[in-house]
Amino acid sequence: MGDAVAGLPSELADIAQLVSAAGPHAAARTVAEVVVDGTPLPVYAVVLGSADTSHPGVGFFGGVHGLERIGTEVVIACLRALVQRLKWDATLQRLLTTLRIVFMPLVNPGGLWRGTRANPQGVDLMRNSPVGCAHAAPPLLGGQRLSAALPWYRGPAGAPMQIEAQAVCQVVEEELLCRPFALTVDCHSGFGLRDRLWFPHAHTPVPVRHLPELLALTELLDANLAHHRYIVEPQSRQYLAHGDLWDHLYLKAERGGRVLLPLTLEMGSWLWIKKNPRQMFSRQGLFNPLTEHRQHRVLRRHMGLLEFLLRAACSYRAWCPAQTQRELLRERALQRWYAAGRPS
Repeated sequence: MGDAVAGLPSELADIAQLVSAAGPHAAARTVAEVVVDGTPLPVYAVVLGSADTSHPGVGFFGGVHGLERIGTEVVIACLRALVQRLKWDATLQRLLTTLRIVFMPLVNPGGLWRGTRANPQGVDLMRNSPVGCAHAAPPLLGGQRLSAALPWYRGPAGAPMQIEAQAVCQVVEEELLCRPFALTVDCHSGFGLRDRLWFPHAHTPVPVRHLPELLALTELLDANLAHHRYIVEPQSRQYLAHGDLWDHLYLKAERGGRVLLPLTLEMGSWLWIKKNPRQMFSRQGLFNPLTEHRQHRVLRRHMGLLEFLLRAACSYRAWCPAQTQRELLRERALQRWYAAGRPS
């Protein structure tokens, strides 16, 4: 695997080196290959932990938008921390006997290679699923089919999903939807001054069926990750969109009777611009911390969240609500997240 990434983006080399360092504890495969200017770029999936499908799973994803390198860096930093701890941490070794962990640090290597949000075909992978918005999605931002030359292009109507989006779906279906419970975190940047954790739906303001589980997880986060900076909310509270990949996968899990709680980490890149206004004049600076000390601070900040989610997934039976608690939790969740315009 290491030889295959020679001369390619450093992030791909980092993934290969970490898999090699993990030895028998990790397995990696190329789920898809994107060819850009004659150069093949692999889309990797790395797995650790239990293959027993009766155990829960966690998935960490990054680089869906090629401009948002910091998302890839956060996922790689988490993988690196686990690989280093596997050498000595007996508690982590025990955790991996009852938990599956999946990493896709760089979903859109072609976009990263070219420095674009979209993939090399001009398609925004977060607008590319077949889930349509029947409500008032904002023009352009909510997804459009006018032209790949404009942002937020969904791809041609009726066409298969892009190979990168298909790769995410394949990995989630094979590794996570076969389990009784799974969490995912998709790491992005570029929205506001605060870090946010979004959950579905994006295509409708109607709440998800697993609102009680999401509230229970949020209250667990509030109680156990002291002084965290995350605003947890449904994405629909900010804007609606066509083609959201995690809506598509959540609905598929729901139809199959599985619990999948997909979270999107939106790192507030406007804060980095506020501290260093010169970043406004750089496409990379709009979505990534450009100074080394600030990048290190961002990576440190989110490690606590990802570690918390690993343990929460492993122990899901201890905090997921019983059937008798669900209605009460649903009412509290509606009050917390939907009170201003309460849907049915």
